[in-house]
Amino acid sequence: MKISNTASGQKEEFVPAGDVVKMYVCGITPQSEAHIGHAMSYINFDIIRRYLKFRGYTVQTVQNFTDIDDKIIMKAHALAVTIEELTRKNIASFNEDMTALNISPMDVYPRATQEIPAIIEMVQGLIDRGFAYPAAGSVYFRVQKPAGYGRLSHRTLDQMLAGARIEPGDEKENPMDFVLWKAAKPGEPSWDSPWGPGRPGWHIECSAMSLKYLGEQIDIHGGGADLVFPHHENESAQSEAYTGKAPFVRYWMHNGLLKLGDEKMSKSIGNIVSIRQVLSKYPSDAMRVFVLNSHYRSPLTYTPEALEAASSGAERLRQAVEAKSQDGNLSGYDTAALRQRFIEAMDDDFNTPKALAALFDAARELNRLRDDKRDISEGQAALRELGGVLGLTFKPLHKPLEEADAAAIQALVDKRTELRKAKQYQQADEVRRQLDAMGVAVEDTPQGVVWKTKR
Repeated sequence: MKISNTASGQKEEFVPAGDVVKMYVCGITPQSEAHIGHAMSYINFDIIRRYLKFRGYTVQTVQNFTDIDDKIIMKAHALAVTIEELTRKNIASFNEDMTALNISPMDVYPRATQEIPAIIEMVQGLIDRGFAYPAAGSVYFRVQKPAGYGRLSHRTLDQMLAGARIEPGDEKENPMDFVLWKAAKPGEPSWDSPWGPGRPGWHIECSAMSLKYLGEQIDIHGGGADLVFPHHENESAQSEAYTGKAPFVRYWMHNGLLKLGDEKMSKSIGNIVSIRQVLSKYPSDAMRVFVLNSHYRSPLTYTPEALEAASSGAERLRQAVEAKSQDGNLSGYDTAALRQRFIEAMDDDFNTPKALAALFDAARELNRLRDDKRDISEGQAALRELGGVLGLTFKPLHKPLEEADAAAIQALVDKRTELRKAKQYQQADEVRRQLDAMGVAVEDTPQGVVWKTKR
């Protein structure tokens, strides 16, 4: 198995440090409900985790909540609610969205506000080692102190300094130094510390949580490509400075970003599409297929047409899995070849477009064998299993049965009958699949065609 490592810029053989794969994925800042950019990222890392387990690894996973920062403070003030009320509501909403997307829960979901002692301990340790310094109630990390700062993002310190500046009254030694502990401002929430009341900086919380729950070195660290710099660069520098061990992360993995048409999705632009908006129209499998069609490291463009196409694709897979198989006749379907093709794709840096193509080809072949009255149950079981590795549920995409129009159903049944009489079997099968998607089962009997709704 090979994984693209952001740090090296190359695909590398995956060799975890121990018997358990330790994996940390950066979580959300719960200032509002989750959007489809979050869905893209967490579906990808869910698939990575599922596949590692499929390949026999034991995986230990952590995903944080940054439940205190400037934006949360401003949002809570604007809504006239407490920070705890705001973050608790949005964390609950996020967890519901992840369940609806069939994303397996992580082992631990630490929250920054609940890890203050661990964060303070780490900040103090960095001061003691000379990598950080207090100033005016805040604490800053010295980026020039550790060797190799900029290694992850492939930048030199001189390149970073060229665009940096010190604001008037700034107490930092160097414009690139970043904050570990922020001195409290009037009216802001704060915690006591050796440097005065304040709150943790953004980068330090992930290092402290990773250290506490996964240890000093981990195998995989995941997040969006927009986190490479400064967040993950700073996280790597401070973690290695604190423990004295390198690398902090063996494989840095970053997913591409989601765009809406030609624009980046952004709260400031106001073009956010929430997960709930999508799931109100489409099931989770549609969102999954939409994401799976693109490699996790590639950017992805969202359009209603793309999601509609993904929904149709998900339905084709479901129909192939749920179709009634004939009894007693061997299909001759090669499940071993399907598995090999699937594994080869996923072993190559989790190439989900190729893995998904293998499933669609399998579905097409199973439909052909079924039409030839062959037993396809073994192939269906393999398709369901491998689809499950990608997080597909194979649940129906149709609306509740009560909304179906009986006259419209009968018209489709009659159309299928006429097509079969005209020996246009392929078109007749398409109509049958359309009926199946509506939740209607069609049976050819000696007395004629009978249809019934699926309950």
